[in-house]
Amino acid sequence: MKRTISFMTGKGSVNHNSRKFHAKNTDPERSCLNEEYCNENVKDVYHELFDEALARYNAKQTRSDRRIDDYYEKIRFSKQEKPFHEIILQIGDKDNMGAKTENGQLAAKVLDKYMRDFQRRNPTLRVFSAYLHMDEATPHLHIDFIPYTTGSKRRLDTRVSLKQALSALGFKGGTRRETELNQWVAYEKEQLAAIMLEQGSEWEKKGTYEKHLSVLDFEKKERAKEVAALEAKKAELQEENTAFQEINENLHEQLLQVDDEIHSLQEDLQKSRQEAEKAQKQADKYKKRMNELAPMVKNMEKLASDFSADPEQTLPEATVMESAKSYREKKAKPLVRKIVALLRSVYHAYIDISRKFEDVQKSCNQAWGKVNALSARVEELWEENNVLRDEIRDFELVKGTLGHDKVENIVRIERQREQALKEQKRAQRRKMDRGVR
Repeated sequence: MKRTISFMTGKGSVNHNSRKFHAKNTDPERSCLNEEYCNENVKDVYHELFDEALARYNAKQTRSDRRIDDYYEKIRFSKQEKPFHEIILQIGDKDNMGAKTENGQLAAKVLDKYMRDFQRRNPTLRVFSAYLHMDEATPHLHIDFIPYTTGSKRRLDTRVSLKQALSALGFKGGTRRETELNQWVAYEKEQLAAIMLEQGSEWEKKGTYEKHLSVLDFEKKERAKEVAALEAKKAELQEENTAFQEINENLHEQLLQVDDEIHSLQEDLQKSRQEAEKAQKQADKYKKRMNELAPMVKNMEKLASDFSADPEQTLPEATVMESAKSYREKKAKPLVRKIVALLRSVYHAYIDISRKFEDVQKSCNQAWGKVNALSARVEELWEENNVLRDEIRDFELVKGTLGHDKVENIVRIERQREQALKEQKRAQRRKMDRGVR
């Protein structure tokens, strides 16, 4: 028995999938036969996956307008990513795998086994809602998941990305038709086909077998093929657009990083200027004090000279009846001690002020040196900022002139060339290391 496999993308109506409401094509009496595998709130799963990464990202932002309050809402309005994806899988059609028939029960069994191994096989596609429907014409499976990547160097280190999530599973993009998504879909069809074979059913690949059809049925099937081809083309164009958006985002991310660094350095520059001005005021204060003390220090020599040259002129005269001992103890010694104390205090004050002045002057020079260095770095970053803005404008002009396809090929070839050069250099280093040993 041969049966087709339908692998479609859905709108992701969780309320419909969980049968909170019934569409016209459902049979409520058979809804009890449906299988619910999981039904988690998508916002709760977003908190589970991304809250820690969001906290790390916000902690690095120096500007409040760069912080993200609600990551789910940001992705919901994003042009590059969807909050989640839905796939719908079906075996055969209502004519050969009707839900009320024995073949329909077989299809349900195959889909059930496929679903129970889906999350283990695809760890980067976080399933939060999954249902097997038996209350419509043909059994089919709805799987809603959030694709995410870890270790990202752009924006959040753990973030939403279908391309990177599939890449982590081993599906690397190649040609326009061999995208990560197309490769993954083909692989998942093979997994489903293997389960079908276990149950005695063979996968009828489209285009390999055609039973007799009426003209009308044939035309319907041809239209279905055209729609499928258009859907595939749409998916390819979306992938291409995502690639261009990533390139553009990389340039903008670099620009934002430069802007952040400029903003941070400007704050440091302002702080350094304030510190330098403060140090300069201290230096001026100590310099003024030194200038006040300088005459006093200068007079120290005169006082010493006056005191030692002619003691009679310096010391007070003794009274008529005053003894030498009394004169020495009461007049001479106190005067000498007073002069010595004065000389020492002035000298020590001068030395202390001189030392403080030297320290402050050194700090002042260092602060102004930092100011000059930061000013030079800010100038360099402004130049880098202007270069990046020119590169973004040039990139947009190139895309508009050459077209998206040609630019994508050029970018892909250049990346491959860079990777080849890196591998070549690594091989040369390994060869040299072996030679040294």
